[in-house]
Order: sequence, then structure tokens, then C-alpha cells
Amino acid sequence: MNDVVADLAARLAALEDKEAIRLLKSRYLRACDLKDVETVRDCFDPDEVVIAYQGFPVFHRRDDFVEIFRQMGCQPGVHDIHHATNWEIEITGPDKARGLWSLNFRTILVGLRQITRLAVEYEDVYRRKGGRWYIAETVSRVTSVITEEVDEAGAIKVVSYGEMPQAPVEPA
Repeated sequence: MNDVVADLAARLAALEDKEAIRLLKSRYLRACDLKDVETVRDCFDPDEVVIAYQGFPVFHRRDDFVEIFRQMGCQPGVHDIHHATNWEIEITGPDKARGLWSLNFRTILVGLRQITRLAVEYEDVYRRKGGRWYIAETVSRVTSVITEEVDEAGAIKVVSYGEMPQAPVEPA
């Protein structure tokens, strides 16, 4: 009987950990949409982090990432929508987990009269410290993009779609 109780306790702990990680990712994405810089910062491991989002440099300090977020995303006329789905979370140790997420991202740039939609795949690593989970590593890869322009009359014109344009490769 003790084995059954121990097994149930372990399974319940894993479910609670997965739910805490889902809430962490939700809190992060909502904070991005609401331009809540301090909450964005607080979602990442304060000591060691890797943030490797396609199209950006790799960040090893959460404050460096947050500063770029503040400069680019927290401007008047920049409106973002992050919706994560298709999550898979695996507990890989007592204080470590990995996660996969699909993201439907939209940004509205009022000044440029532009809307961009991205399909993004995230691969995350989470660490528990002091009883709470943090994002320790996050890598994103854009799988598709559509960019639209809105003219003065409000008509929308698609200006690009398909795969994410790759940065030109500099000659060696």
C-alpha cells in the first residue's frame, strides 16, 4: 500500500509542477502583451539564463533581454498578442523540466500601419529555485510569417507571407 501512496504522491507532484510551469509561461506571455517589464524579468532565472529568439542575439542575462524588450516592444503604437498552445511539459529532474510550445504571435505597429503574424515554436528549460519555477532557457524558431499593410482607407494588403525571411549571409 505504501508503494501505491508514494506513486500517487509522485504523480500528483508532477501534475502540480506542470501546472506551475504552464502558469509561468502564461504569466510571461501576458506580461509581454501588457508591457509589464518587471513581470517579464521575474519570469526568468535571475542567475543563469539563455534566451535565443530567432532574429535576435542570444542573451545570457535577463536584464539585457528585458532592455531590448523595453526598447522595441514597450513603445506607443506597438500592440502584441501572444497565444501559446500545444504545450508539452516533461519533468526531467526534481528541479528541472523542459517544455515545447506553439505560439501564435501578432504585432500591430500603428506608426508603420503594419500587422505581422508569426507561427513560432518554443523549446524551453525550466528550473525550480527556492520553491518556484523560472524559465532558464528558451529558444524560438519562426515557422511561418504573414505581414500586412493597412492603407489610409483601412484596406489591408498582404506584403509578404510564407517562411520567415532569413538574414542575408555575409561573405566570408
